[in-house]
Amino acid sequence: MVKLNRIYTRTGDAGTTGLTTGSRRAKHDLRVTAYGTVDETNACVGLARLHAAAEDADIEAMLGRISNDLFDLGADLSTPETSEPLAFEPLRIVQAQVDRLEAEIDQMNESLSPLRSFVLPGGTPAATHLHLARTVSRRAERLMTELAATEGETVGAAALKYINRLSDLLFVASRFLNAKAGGDVLWVPGGNR
Repeated sequence: MVKLNRIYTRTGDAGTTGLTTGSRRAKHDLRVTAYGTVDETNACVGLARLHAAAEDADIEAMLGRISNDLFDLGADLSTPETSEPLAFEPLRIVQAQVDRLEAEIDQMNESLSPLRSFVLPGGTPAATHLHLARTVSRRAERLMTELAATEGETVGAAALKYINRLSDLLFVASRFLNAKAGGDVLWVPGGNR
């Protein structure tokens, strides 16, 4: 378990931060940027969850599970693979977490009509915030795939699948909430010419 007695430690004042392994990296290091963007995604999910509580209790509960998963993902990313043995078992995203996202996507998508246009961010407050969370999760995914392609760095396959499925789930959840409130806000190509 995590135990925080003090919030500030002054150890990052020189522009570095500690990974779970104890090693230090620059705060602008790609790994740190990737898990920082996962944290940003989680903050957006929290905001969407706040609004979802008034719109759909099942979606709110689902977002709560996702928020916990995103902390797991941050822990996964902050513990790089190493050839040296660790004093602890690193927390990793597992396939079961990906499978759960897929099942939730399929369940929500069953009741939705096929798309005939791209969807604009909007609709209900929760749906709008889910669109924001979706775009931030896509940025996290881009950073994670860049990290995975960097020599000497690894990112678990399940972690990459999870972040990819997450943006899909956030999109479908926004459509699901908007469908209950009258429908998506659709793009009209050239509609303002």
